[in-house]
Formats: sequence, structure tokens, C-alpha cells
Amino acid sequence: MKKSVKERILETSIHLFQEHGYHGVTVEKIVTEAGTSKGGFYHNYKSKDELLYEIHDVFISYVIEKAEISYVENKTPVSKLSAILHSFIKVFDMYKPYITVFYEESAYLNDEFKQIINEKRDRYRKLLQKVIEEGQESGDFRKELPPNIVTMAIIGMINWTYKWFKQDGPLTMEEITAVFKDLILHSIVTEKGFEEAKHLNQLLSFAGVIQTDLSV
Repeated sequence: MKKSVKERILETSIHLFQEHGYHGVTVEKIVTEAGTSKGGFYHNYKSKDELLYEIHDVFISYVIEKAEISYVENKTPVSKLSAILHSFIKVFDMYKPYITVFYEESAYLNDEFKQIINEKRDRYRKLLQKVIEEGQESGDFRKELPPNIVTMAIIGMINWTYKWFKQDGPLTMEEITAVFKDLILHSIVTEKGFEEAKHLNQLLSFAGVIQTDLSV
């Protein structure tokens, strides 16, 4: 299927930003590489700033949508958290170039776009923290752990994946996801939560996963 002008501009800019950096790429360079015109660019984006914001919005919108679906479709805190983690980690495979460009170049965004981004990130963080709090109330997650710190620890650990994950590396993202789930769940579940996580095959020891080489 032929890509739209907007799609071509977005994908071309990601490639160019990765290669030359945000300030090393002009609108003229983008439209030349994308095979369009400045009119085509400004019809879809008001500025390079808006384009950089769009790069972030693509993957954060996916993460939020999947997290909200996971919250509704799953009934227990353990199953909700497992599903949310799965879609969160998966995004670093699906949108690795988008995430890399954004994290490397986000300092150049203006305050208006930074505010929108922070609001979306807060929306995701609050949903994740809600699941942690519900798990503590139900007895599935350890109550002595501050839920806000647990939430930020999870987000911080997984966010760093963009730095080291290699799509042609020895482990697939599914295998890496299994490791993350095991680490996170083992650190926060109670005995009650452990039994459910084991029943759902969310722990490496009970998922039939044989790990021979965890180097990345």
C-alpha cells in the first residue's frame, strides 16, 4: 500500500534525525528525501518541533491505549500488570527508531509540546500506579513498598531498554519481556500474588523457558 505524504515525512525524518541529529536536518532535507515539497510538509506539520512531538506521540499513544485495554480486559492486579508490562516492553521493538530519536533529541522541544508529553506520561504512570495500589489492597503485592516508587522503578528500568536492545541480538523481545516480568513480579508479589503469577506462567521458573545465554 502506498504511503501517505505524512507517513513518508515522518519515516524520513526519523532516519535523518538518527543519522544527523535534530539540528543537523533541515525541512528542505526532509522533503527532498521524502519526495515531497515544503508545501506538503507544512500541510501536515507546522514545524520540525511538531514533527518531533509526533514521533513521540506515535509510541506513547500506543502504550497508553494498550495499557487501558489491558486494565479493562484483565480482572486481577497480577494479570493486569503482566499485560501492561507486555505491551510496554514490546513498544521498544515495534518503535525502536522512534523512541531512540525522541530520547536523544527531546531537549529541543518547546515548552508547549513538553507539557502535552508530560500529561500523557502522567496518564500512563497513574494507571500503572493504580494497578500497583489495587494489588496491595488485594494482598497480591507487598504493602511495605511505596507504590509511587515501585511505579517509577518499573518505568525507569524498562525505558532504558532503548539504549541496549538490539533487534538482531541473541534474545528476542519476547524473551527479554519474560525476564523483565520475572524480575518485577518476583520483587513485588506476596505469596498470594506469587501463586497467581505462577499459575499464569508469568515467571521464568514456571513458564518452560530455558535460559542458556542472557547476554545482550
